[in-house]
Amino acid sequence: MVRTQIQLTEAQARALKRLAAAQGRSMADLIRGSVDALIVQAEAGGDQANRARALRAVGRFRSGVRDLSSQHDRHLVEAFGR
Repeated sequence: MVRTQIQLTEAQARALKRLAAAQGRSMADLIRGSVDALIVQAEAGGDQANRARALRAVGRFRSGVRDLSSQHDRHLVEAFGR
């Protein structure tokens, strides 16, 4: 591994420390994982590729719910209990 130094805002450092503790991982491990995810996304074409894939899915599936587009928030609450 290559040792490197980064600067975080106070808020970023606090949030990262909390997340690391909650997941039982080190801050460095979380940062390495985030960098890996960023590299994968960039190599896959980034946001443009994700947007294109999402647009290709539009209209391809049927839920059987007639008011899904107008009542999507209510259906999400029912599905996830929030």
